[in-house]
Amino acid sequence: MKRYSDLEYLRLSKGKKFLYKLASFFLGIPGAIGRFFLRIGRAIKNAVFAVGREFKDIGTTFVKGNIHTKISYVIMGWGSVFKGQWLRGLMFFLFEAVFIFYMIFTGSYWLSKLPTLGELGPTETYDPIYDQYVTTYNDNSFKILLYGVLTIFFIIAFIYTWRVNIRQNKIADEIIRSGKKLKSSKDDLRSLVDNQFHKTLLALPMTGILVFTVMPIVFMILVAFTNYDGTHNGYSNNLFTWMGLDNFNTMLSWDSGSGGAVQSYAATFGEILTWTLIWAFFATFTNYFLGMFVAMMINKKGIRLKKAWRTILVMTIAIPQFISLLYVSKMFAKNGLINEMLRGLGWISQALPFWEDPVWARVTVIIINIWIGIPYLMLITTGILMNIPQDLYESSRIDGANAWQQYRKITLPYVLFITGPYLLTSFTGNMNNFNVIYLLTGGGPTNSAASSASGSVGYTDLLITWLFKITMGEEAQYYLASVVGILVFVVVAFISLVVYNLLPSIKNEEDFQ
Repeated sequence: MKRYSDLEYLRLSKGKKFLYKLASFFLGIPGAIGRFFLRIGRAIKNAVFAVGREFKDIGTTFVKGNIHTKISYVIMGWGSVFKGQWLRGLMFFLFEAVFIFYMIFTGSYWLSKLPTLGELGPTETYDPIYDQYVTTYNDNSFKILLYGVLTIFFIIAFIYTWRVNIRQNKIADEIIRSGKKLKSSKDDLRSLVDNQFHKTLLALPMTGILVFTVMPIVFMILVAFTNYDGTHNGYSNNLFTWMGLDNFNTMLSWDSGSGGAVQSYAATFGEILTWTLIWAFFATFTNYFLGMFVAMMINKKGIRLKKAWRTILVMTIAIPQFISLLYVSKMFAKNGLINEMLRGLGWISQALPFWEDPVWARVTVIIINIWIGIPYLMLITTGILMNIPQDLYESSRIDGANAWQQYRKITLPYVLFITGPYLLTSFTGNMNNFNVIYLLTGGGPTNSAASSASGSVGYTDLLITWLFKITMGEEAQYYLASVVGILVFVVVAFISLVVYNLLPSIKNEEDFQ
């Protein structure tokens, strides 16, 4: 593709400028991917050097440290206590004691079971007293995986704390050699509520994020490498085991194994992903621009009853979606209010297939989503429109700009600059919009070619609703749902990173300041 200079680019027509930008974007993708992997390589290289520096520092500290510092390598907190910092030393020592106690009595057991996820499942033995077979439950694969992950996190936390303990001894030794006075325990307590108060406040939230966010994510990822499902729940019926990459091979394989009678998992995933992206695009941008236009119309001078119009629109937000969407779903049913009203007016002779035909169902859910989403954008853009300097509009009118030119050159750039990040989060949120799809159509109408391949897939199913269906029923393929969850994360993360770096709010941050 020919590269234009800045002067040559300015001479191009609007259409050619658009095509040039579009071509430049797609041609720049391989380079962007290459730079991405290059950054990853540099990050790995820097991480390796950082680990090397840490080991070197640990060795140097041991060689130069006094006897109390050397003992701290085995008994955490020993050096801090003998250097007068008994509070730090006590905390290090208690953490080590709890870790050793946990590993001896619990952690080592879970770690030993983690490679196999259990060896003995439920067994039945005959009870001669009651003359019946009694089930004895033995290993629990679910608990082994869960507590195994917890133990690994605990080990990582211990290694980090041990390193902090060594670093504290090194700093204390350097202060003593310089002839300065070490901080006392009272100084440590005072700093926790003064200059180090941010660490005190963040300690509990960070622990909560680690335990209730990071750990479940790691657990979910590991489930994708097992055969955890309804028939292998790990305890009451059968144990589940490690499967390696078999689940990913199944999901990404184009071989359906049924002679073409049904779609393969890869074909089903591709079809649902395509519809998910189409849905997210229309659900995001129809709401965005129509909500903006509604806000502009209500805010226009001369419009009466502005508060009433806003109140009517906000009512759709006040009513829970669980109620409104189920009601609307019944309205558009074959024997629902809409079809009966159209038949009564003589406009149709037979019911319109709102939920029976794939095209009708997809268009209908997009239209209904407009009714749900416009009020949010109307409220957001109302506040933004009120803050656009009116001098810009007055100057443009003097220069002869019409309403469309004012919108394109003033209103849209200003609103897009402020709402760009929201637009991105709205797009990713619509990709995972479970409520609208599931409450309106339940994912239907059913795609018969894909239903037997992956849990009654429908033409309006998004990846998130498909994931939900996979986990339901007797089979409850949790391992497959985990694979889908990982693939959804990869797709959403890729789109988010690409779009985020193209937003005016990020590229031209200084323009509106």
